[in-house]
Amino acid sequence: MNNFKKIGLTALAGSLVMTSVNAVEYGVSGNAKVEWATQDLSAGTVGNAINGRGIGVNTDLTFSAAGELDNGYTIGFVQVMDTNGALSNTSSQVTMGMGSFGTLQVNNKFGSKANGIDDVMPAAYNETWDGMALTTDNPSFFGSSTANGSIDYRIPTQEMAGATINASYTHDSNSDEGPAAAGNVVATSVSGKAMTLEIAHESGLSIGGGQEEIDNGSLLGGDEKNVTGYVKFAMGPITVGMQEAYQDTANGGQDNEADFWGVAYTAGNISVSYGESTLATVETGVTAAVETELESLQAAYTMGAMTISGAMSETGNAGGTAGQTYEENRLSVAFAF
Repeated sequence: MNNFKKIGLTALAGSLVMTSVNAVEYGVSGNAKVEWATQDLSAGTVGNAINGRGIGVNTDLTFSAAGELDNGYTIGFVQVMDTNGALSNTSSQVTMGMGSFGTLQVNNKFGSKANGIDDVMPAAYNETWDGMALTTDNPSFFGSSTANGSIDYRIPTQEMAGATINASYTHDSNSDEGPAAAGNVVATSVSGKAMTLEIAHESGLSIGGGQEEIDNGSLLGGDEKNVTGYVKFAMGPITVGMQEAYQDTANGGQDNEADFWGVAYTAGNISVSYGESTLATVETGVTAAVETELESLQAAYTMGAMTISGAMSETGNAGGTAGQTYEENRLSVAFAF
């Protein structure tokens, strides 16, 4: 996205300010998406439960500010506003770059590193589940508990033997809750933490993973633990990837398992991809529940600030109901400004 307004300011140092900001840069950018979609949920022998089609518009504005302190540290702020209906804050973070000491980021609304690796499979348009599945069929549970109202510490990027190494630690005082308002608390929440490690080699091979733990001991008889791991390989225009995730909810032995894989081909302004993911709930000593299967064929073409995208997606055993299918087709034209 191109910023259409940038203003350089010099901050005034006051006697009550210990550290001043030398220069601040403000920016505003946005996007608009026109999208056509069809949906069809077939409830097995019951018949069609949901079907329809529609055209809609989605618009967003992103506000940002960045500056440098006297000691060389950098401060940044980003806030994304959904403007196509009632004005709402959909993403906001405050970041402090500390040079060789790493980075601190406050994730007011999303932005945590753990949530960022919930599904990293290659895709031309979107994940298999993002906007193209029933919400109950979302297999990307990793990192969602510590995504809001949390704080990340990220090490400085390390370079070693052709590999780029990144790691992070996230603490969330209000896991599974939205962020507390400034000066307030969320009294009913429990704390959570997450760790991630990602290694990308110049050969095109990337591996990564993470662990998330929610302190639910007093509520569910044990802590909730989530883990994920992935591997991707890029060779020329082709990228392939596989990922697995496991969730121990500590709720009567009920666990969730998820698998992802995808392949994408990108040449110039054209990208095509195919991906699949699964979600299954398993209980100790109980026959495994029906596995939900998602698949999506996607394509995208970019012409400067305009991108035309499309996806044909299908979910088998939708909603955990055997024989129930969910189909969705999307075609969008997006503009960045």
